[in-house]
Amino acid sequence: MSAARQRFGELGERIAERWLRRQGWRVVQRRFRSGHRDIDLVVEREGTVAFVEVKARKGLAFGDPVEAVTWRKQRELGRSARVWIDRHGRETDEYRFDVFGVLVEGERVRVRHVPHAFDFAG
Repeated sequence: MSAARQRFGELGERIAERWLRRQGWRVVQRRFRSGHRDIDLVVEREGTVAFVEVKARKGLAFGDPVEAVTWRKQRELGRSARVWIDRHGRETDEYRFDVFGVLVEGERVRVRHVPHAFDFAG
């Protein structure tokens, strides 16, 4: 991945993080790595832990950012989430997967948060 793409992805994650904080979520971990896989954000609110995948795009030429989370990516996220739960999880927490699409078109930024985007796969 090019440095410019990586920086753009990090911008998307910062936008998502800021949006989630305003909704009352607390960031537990950024970029949790499990082998070659990662989870962009792990956030918590009122006993619910959400594993958040952030997709950022500069336009719709390659489709809606949320639609970029394919079943393969969902499977990878599920595997990484299981590792995170084994290391940090609490029996009383509920877990879910959210997808966050960030569309940046010039000065305009559109955000789409999809809570409970998919179930555990893996």
